Amino acid sequence: MRILPVVTVLLATTLNPVPRPASAAAPAPAVQHLPAFTEAYRESAVRMLATGCPYATWAGDGRHFLFFDPAGDGRAAEVFGDLSTAKHIAVLVPGVATSLVDFERGLGGVARRAPGVQGKTLYEQLSKRSRDTAVISWLGYDTPDGVDLAAATEGRARTGAKALITFVRDVLAQRPDASVSLIGHSYGSMVVGLAAQHLPEVHDVITLGSPGLGVSHASDLGGATVWAAQAPADWIRRIPQVRILGLGLGKRPTSSGFGAHLLPTDGVAGHDYYLVPGSATLRAVTDVVLSGGPGHDLPGRVS
Repeated sequence: MRILPVVTVLLATTLNPVPRPASAAAPAPAVQHLPAFTEAYRESAVRMLATGCPYATWAGDGRHFLFFDPAGDGRAAEVFGDLSTAKHIAVLVPGVATSLVDFERGLGGVARRAPGVQGKTLYEQLSKRSRDTAVISWLGYDTPDGVDLAAATEGRARTGAKALITFVRDVLAQRPDASVSLIGHSYGSMVVGLAAQHLPEVHDVITLGSPGLGVSHASDLGGATVWAAQAPADWIRRIPQVRILGLGLGKRPTSSGFGAHLLPTDGVAGHDYYLVPGSATLRAVTDVVLSGGPGHDLPGRVS
């Protein structure tokens, strides 16, 4: 078996087109439980004001964050909508090379790549149809830099999944009647998939431009319905669907036989365009979050 060429291909194809500068990975934080939402907002705002710009400006603008930590590459979770009354909650998890400095501006200064922008766009789409919704842009793990082995292995995703499991359970402890959908973009889909296996409360997992979930079938994710979108122009298609000696992320959820429901990708121009205004994928994701997407299991069949 010739392992080296496969490793080379994996590394080459997982590089982000606009890599961020290398930085030392921050140590995994101790598990922390969320205080009451309003208290969490207040505590985060105090930390942001103490950290200074641009984060102080975010707090000054009245934005709501459930946690904020500028250490290392940074962590944050921004809430759009009224989480205390929402019946439908979507948690959006970003992928490779996302850091706190990119949370609002986007990697490489491209706004559509920013978790804060994506969360706001999704919430605006959802709120047109229901006021009982909230979106959380969750950057709660140390993402791979995009230039090393981390992007081709599950290590960072497993650490992130543990944090996401705790986070979702804490949210549901305060909103036990709400339905929660997990949305993972790129490497973030691996985080979402690993977490879903331990969150039977989550009924829908949505993957956007996923390189793989580390499993061979949707049923391996613990019973959640899996929805997947992958545009023809998405460069993630170039990543080999292999797993060798811990390298590789396995089968893509859009692959034949995986068992995911495919979402339409009309209007999606590439890897970072799934949640831009006007895309068919954004509308389909809205359907899934609000109603579980009945009848929307084939491309093009969305409202």
